[in-house]
Amino acid sequence: MLKRWILGGAAGLALSISAGGASLAADCATLRLADGGWTDNTAQNGLVAVVLKAIGYQVDAQVLGVPVILQSLENGDLDVWLDNWMPSQVVEVTPFLERGTVVSYAVNLEGAGYGPVVPDYVAAAGVTKLADLAAHGAEFDKTIYGIEPGNDGNRILQAKIDDPANGLAGWNLVESSEQGMLAQAGKLMADKKWVIFLAWTPHPVMGAMPIAYLDGFEADGFGPATIHTLTRKGYAEACPNLGRFLANLRFTLQMEGDVMQAILDGTDAEAAGLAWIKANPAAIEPWLDGVTTRDGGAALPAVKAALGL
Repeated sequence: MLKRWILGGAAGLALSISAGGASLAADCATLRLADGGWTDNTAQNGLVAVVLKAIGYQVDAQVLGVPVILQSLENGDLDVWLDNWMPSQVVEVTPFLERGTVVSYAVNLEGAGYGPVVPDYVAAAGVTKLADLAAHGAEFDKTIYGIEPGNDGNRILQAKIDDPANGLAGWNLVESSEQGMLAQAGKLMADKKWVIFLAWTPHPVMGAMPIAYLDGFEADGFGPATIHTLTRKGYAEACPNLGRFLANLRFTLQMEGDVMQAILDGTDAEAAGLAWIKANPAAIEPWLDGVTTRDGGAALPAVKAALGL
């Protein structure tokens, strides 16, 4: 989840290009993908771009925050977002789904997870749930580390801080980015200091950290998660070949984790996706079931030829 950040002026950009969105919406030659600035989303987009370019399409990924992504889908300025985390984003997404301007098109990943964590030595000291936090404000410096402004995880955490029932008056939520939050958490953990921050699966760095998820947030959307593909209204009907591809698209935790690790090691997302596909060519065959190249040819042979599989 590299670069979890809202680009400066992104909201204005989404509005400023909405007038051109209607004409672009009918163009199926280029898939306009959202990128939430998270390494898992960047990995998804890299994998998809490699395959779609091999069958004749272009892919344009724009790094934006969640509120801007949803508004841009509604405006017709974006076509698809592959990284809608549910149920944690239900508050953000539901109004758009109810208006019918955004479509929850398919589930592309199961077995994910999301929520606040503490280091294992903090859990061993007895802090394992939300109700344990109030008594340990000094140890945590009354601070919880989150990710970018507008993120659903931050919203859930801030609501818990604001609820007097939790005894967290005076606590602060520090909004940052994926990499900024992880850098701060890693620094504190290296000194065996107490820290609370957001974590998720898949993520190779967090997966290797000695951490424990906190209980007491399950009713708010944290916990087990499924990842949904969102489209703008009418996209699958206007671009049925790409609609079929998106309906087929499924990722796995291992797939995303491997590509994410390569990205975190400095590899470009598409190069990382290509390397993974070359090592696991059978994995993309179901994605191309019933899909053609942009000019109507057989997709799977075209991909194999283009990628050297």
